[in-house]
Amino acid sequence: MSFLRKSVHLLTAARQNVKTLGAAGAHRGYSSSGKSVDDRYAFPGARDAPFINNLKLTLPEDYSPIPIYRVLDRDGYILNEQEDPHLSQEVVEKMFRDMLLLSTMDKILYESQRQGRISFYMTNFGEEASHIGSAAALEMRDIIYGQYREAGVLVWRGFRIDQFIDQCYGNDDDLGRGKQMPVHYGSKELNFVTISSPLSTQIPQAVGAAYALKRQPNNDSCVVCYFGEGAASEGDAHAAFNFAATLECPVILFCRNNGFAISTPSNEQYRGDGIAGRGPMGYGIATIRVDGTDVFAVYNAMKLAREYVLRENKPIVFEALAYRVGHHSTSDDSTAYRSAEEIEVWNTLEHPISKLKSYMVHKGWFNEQQETEFVSGVRKQVLKQIAISEKKLKPNWREMFEGVYDVMPDHLKQQQRELEQHIEAHKQHYPLKSFKQ
Repeated sequence: MSFLRKSVHLLTAARQNVKTLGAAGAHRGYSSSGKSVDDRYAFPGARDAPFINNLKLTLPEDYSPIPIYRVLDRDGYILNEQEDPHLSQEVVEKMFRDMLLLSTMDKILYESQRQGRISFYMTNFGEEASHIGSAAALEMRDIIYGQYREAGVLVWRGFRIDQFIDQCYGNDDDLGRGKQMPVHYGSKELNFVTISSPLSTQIPQAVGAAYALKRQPNNDSCVVCYFGEGAASEGDAHAAFNFAATLECPVILFCRNNGFAISTPSNEQYRGDGIAGRGPMGYGIATIRVDGTDVFAVYNAMKLAREYVLRENKPIVFEALAYRVGHHSTSDDSTAYRSAEEIEVWNTLEHPISKLKSYMVHKGWFNEQQETEFVSGVRKQVLKQIAISEKKLKPNWREMFEGVYDVMPDHLKQQQRELEQHIEAHKQHYPLKSFKQ
């Protein structure tokens, strides 16, 4: 058969097939008569989309915003008894103590930076519930990829105060050996991958780790990747979402949407329905959105998310809406882009610690004296540890060239020799006695 005759034959067959589909085309594999048709005639790029015969522009307002799940109201009362997680007093008290510990440590280390004792710091004010609630619903074997504002997850898992402060001071006991900026924590023991400074680099890494877990026989662990809504604007985030969806990886893509990224309000960052809106429509990923100031809402949602990703071997987008009460970091002044009155509302009426405290009062589980003694004890412990950590020696400066390559390449050896010669020639400017030799 000639090429021309073959083409005419295929075209005729195609027209005949189109007739069998009816006016509704191949919507969900059915013809207009309701009879099942061959799925091969559905467009492969959008198999579930229906056909219409009147042209219509689809607008953003045609979609209803994804609702925000919450359990507690601002006064600490359960809104729906069926959603009560029924956590024991012991667990709730640990949640409360860990949130207080994080807040207290943040205040002191923030002031430590202001005094010039450390170079940088980021607080977690207003986001404590998203850390503690999510961490409490996970298993220790689950792998965590953080951005830089997830210290509460480490608190819940048992990272000690001395480990936090040693890292911020970059001394010889810092698990990162002084190679990272302050608040860039990591712990192999606690399955918490060391934080990187560049935004969203951890998201594709987390998806890759989840895919590796998926390929293991009888896998019972998932990956949780935390990131802010600002990081979700980076290219790595979009690539990671797509890989997670198409490779069907057991990863929870946990967005802490605190409203401002580094200094840009959300309405200037994106036009869609937050980050949650990108899940079902943008990438075909199951999605949940919660009140990030409600520790019980985050806990319940994280339990559901974990069960889903392990059962289905698929990802989930998890958006925790909160409000960053503090500045983005010690390099930021948030009063330049928001009012003090607005901050005060979220620091009082809608504060996660206040909500949980009110809940405990209603249950008869709160003791004001114990709270005062606990906060006082944490303050003393943090201040004592700062005095200890800042006196510890720094790691040997030569270690900055190590840890990337198994065998140090020639160009790094050359740089090390050059630095050695420089330090030798300018000893008076380098406090070598503060370094471990």
